[in-house]
Amino acid sequence: MKLKIAAAMLLVSSSSVALASETPKYAPAPDWVVAAPPVDGAKLDDSSPILQTFDQQDRIENGTVWEYRDTAIRINSMQMLNQAGTVQLPWQPDQGDLIIHKAEIIRGDQHIDLLAKGAKFTVLHREQQMEKLMLDGVLTATMTVEGLRVGDVLRMVVSTTRKDGALGGNAQALMQLMAKPAPIRFARTRLTWPKTLDLHWKSLADGVEAKPVEKDGYEILDLPVPLPKEKDMPKDAPMRFHRVPLLEASTFGDWAQVSEVMAPLYATDGTIADGSDLAREVAKIEQASSDPKVRAAAALRLVQDKVRYLFKGMDGGNYEPQSPAKTWELRYGDCKAKSLLLLALLRKMGIEAEPVLANSKLGDLVAMRLPSAAAFDHVLIRAKVGGETLWLDGTRTGDRLADMTDTPNFDHVLPLRSDGAGLLAIQLHPDARPAVDVAIRYDQTAGLSLPTPYTIAVKLRGPLADMVHSAETQNDEDKNEQMVESIISDYIDGGVMTDHSVDYDADAAVATVHASGIVGSPWNKKDNRYQIGLDHVVSGFTFDVDRAKQDWRDIPVNMGGPSSLVVHTSVALPDKGKGFAFEGDRTLPQEIATTHFSRTATIEDGVMKVDEKSLSAGGELPVEDIAATRAALAKANANLLRGVAPADYAARWAEVQQDRADGRLDALKAAYAKAIEKEPDDAQSYLNRAYFRSQVFDWKGAIADYDKAIALNATADNYLSRAAIRSMLGEHEAAVKDIEAARKLEPGAAGPVLQLAGVYSDMGQPDKALALLDEQLASGGDDKSNLITQKAEVLARAGRPQDAIAAVDAMIAKKPGNTQLLNQRCWVKGTTSTDLPSALKDCTKAIELAESPAGQLDSRAMVYFKMDRYDDALADLNAALNLVPDLPASMFLRGVIRLRQGDKKAGEADLSAARLMSPRIDERYAKYGVKP
Repeated sequence: MKLKIAAAMLLVSSSSVALASETPKYAPAPDWVVAAPPVDGAKLDDSSPILQTFDQQDRIENGTVWEYRDTAIRINSMQMLNQAGTVQLPWQPDQGDLIIHKAEIIRGDQHIDLLAKGAKFTVLHREQQMEKLMLDGVLTATMTVEGLRVGDVLRMVVSTTRKDGALGGNAQALMQLMAKPAPIRFARTRLTWPKTLDLHWKSLADGVEAKPVEKDGYEILDLPVPLPKEKDMPKDAPMRFHRVPLLEASTFGDWAQVSEVMAPLYATDGTIADGSDLAREVAKIEQASSDPKVRAAAALRLVQDKVRYLFKGMDGGNYEPQSPAKTWELRYGDCKAKSLLLLALLRKMGIEAEPVLANSKLGDLVAMRLPSAAAFDHVLIRAKVGGETLWLDGTRTGDRLADMTDTPNFDHVLPLRSDGAGLLAIQLHPDARPAVDVAIRYDQTAGLSLPTPYTIAVKLRGPLADMVHSAETQNDEDKNEQMVESIISDYIDGGVMTDHSVDYDADAAVATVHASGIVGSPWNKKDNRYQIGLDHVVSGFTFDVDRAKQDWRDIPVNMGGPSSLVVHTSVALPDKGKGFAFEGDRTLPQEIATTHFSRTATIEDGVMKVDEKSLSAGGELPVEDIAATRAALAKANANLLRGVAPADYAARWAEVQQDRADGRLDALKAAYAKAIEKEPDDAQSYLNRAYFRSQVFDWKGAIADYDKAIALNATADNYLSRAAIRSMLGEHEAAVKDIEAARKLEPGAAGPVLQLAGVYSDMGQPDKALALLDEQLASGGDDKSNLITQKAEVLARAGRPQDAIAAVDAMIAKKPGNTQLLNQRCWVKGTTSTDLPSALKDCTKAIELAESPAGQLDSRAMVYFKMDRYDDALADLNAALNLVPDLPASMFLRGVIRLRQGDKKAGEADLSAARLMSPRIDERYAKYGVKP
């Protein structure tokens, strides 16, 4: 499930404070640097690369990394001038220096030395990542470049030095490798180190062929940049196939050395003093349970819930965690501090535990990297209790006892041990508790074709629960409503939400989102039978894997981390479920790729119930399993579970008649009333109920709701909708007023003209109708076929069938395959008893061309009726009603025919249904000479 919510966060902005004691140095470039070729500003034009020089040279010596950067950028626009006009140079003073070698503007053949002109950098302490809860201690030297213009080249030559005492005398460096098609005039990446230093280097990019060269006691490694363009990789390839354009260097010999060097940073002896606040917390945990697993869960909850996350990377804090006592005192800490606190708590209680380093983003690429501390960005705790491995992450939220054995998606971790350790692979398995547990209930006791009351409860656990709970407590009511609508939208398609709430169970770390409301019927007709899709797990499983390229054919699929989803669906059926059944897979295939599916489906006491579960271990799918996975998924998708209604299930008009008799519409009426009570000033609330009332043929009630909606939002569509109902009820004058109001709002639109012409025709004023239509036809546009169709109808009703047929003939000559025009010509001939044999040909051709020929079948039935071929007419009417069960015209004509054939009961039932759906249908058909 993808939650489309944004958790509210408190953004803290720190002011910029000048620190006079921390300043950059100004000095010439070191003697080991090889200068880049000069930039000749006189030869620059618009075709020249924006990046003129990108020269990076690093030297590693005596545990220090010296990074030299020479960058020259051509200012080609005002936007770039605004961006580059203020230079910002960050560095960490607790690890080394910032040294300014050169700052100049190159303009034609001029080289303007900014430093010689007295330009100075101002040093700011600006925590630029406070919104990410990070304090990194970085200082920023800033300078506004005076006199810089579009067309100039700005060249900055700077160095930073860095030595981290936490690395035990070791050094590590990362250099970005520029790759094609990056536009650049000159690029260089050079790494140097003393020949006596045991330095290891490795490129994580493809296509790098280079060997160090010895000179004056130093090894010099020049990489041929820019590198060849990186190969495209499928997004779902494991990280080891996504080659990173980096050069890394390290003095660590192996992973065991990294482990051994970093382990002392997490020593816990004496970190929880007897009688301290932390010692008292330990005592509370021990008194509450003797079970070490329960104690571990309590310690984890203490760290997750009582200590907020804040990264602190200053004062040596990039690798060195602050002490447990300090973390508890401050009540904040980053992954290092939280992990050390948790480790101290566990060890104080005698629970076997150790810190492990992980990379939260790079997955299996870690195992391919050079051994260094830079390969990791996260710390967590691995504990052992009763033979079980517990993965405990103090930076997460909402982990409880049931979640202790869940496996994090880090692929490899490095345990930190005094005697060293190698990388440890994590064997993923599904989580113990579902991340999302959904219960949906539809109340369709009033019928399958009507809007449907629903209730839904979405249970979220762990970090998702904490995110929703946090947002719910900080948002206002409108934002909470939007959040709930977003969460349920994966399961409830649109509709009206009348109630919502969020409950949070802190002990279980579960947030439950509740909602109720009305939604359009989830049933649809297929093959003349109502069906409802009941699958939420297989249909939501995506396997869009592309391995068509030759270079991709041996690449496995990264299936992500562990995930789980549980969905309970229940549908309260009409007629106590009589005749309802399931089709499709009632029991799922057990495995597709790395996901296990299960399902049960029953119909009991008039309720259709489906319980589904998908549990994924994530991980990697071997390339040889891709084809089988595609086949299994295609088979499962071809047989998705669905509920089916009886083949003879009643049409909507019959449902409504029964609902009225039994009072089964009361729940729907109450739900719409509640929605209006909730939003009394929202026109949409009244429009929603107007639609419902139209569905149940409460025409007067629908008009009343349109009155309210128009008072709040007088749109053309709202006026036309009210006019259509008024016209059907014979309220012609009121209908004309509504349509004229719509025409004022949308002058020149064809829709209101078509509708108004129909009303004038009903009022016996064909001349007015024809004048309107001719005026609209003269104005041109894309609605000519609709206008001609309406004109033919008006002419036919006015007793001018030949003129009507002639109007349609002229359009058919231009559009001979237009089913609408063919059908209209058939209809005019049929209703006026004009040339009935040719009318049959028109209708038959229209039926053959139409995708869904209900209207064309109804027209041909009229022709058969006028020819006294009642059996043929009935066949067409039955076919039309199979396609559109709520077609009042077909229902009325069928009722007339059945009465004439002596089937009084069936005929009266059809006529009653037609009159329910269209109150003036007798009047309309009397004009065609058709009477019961």
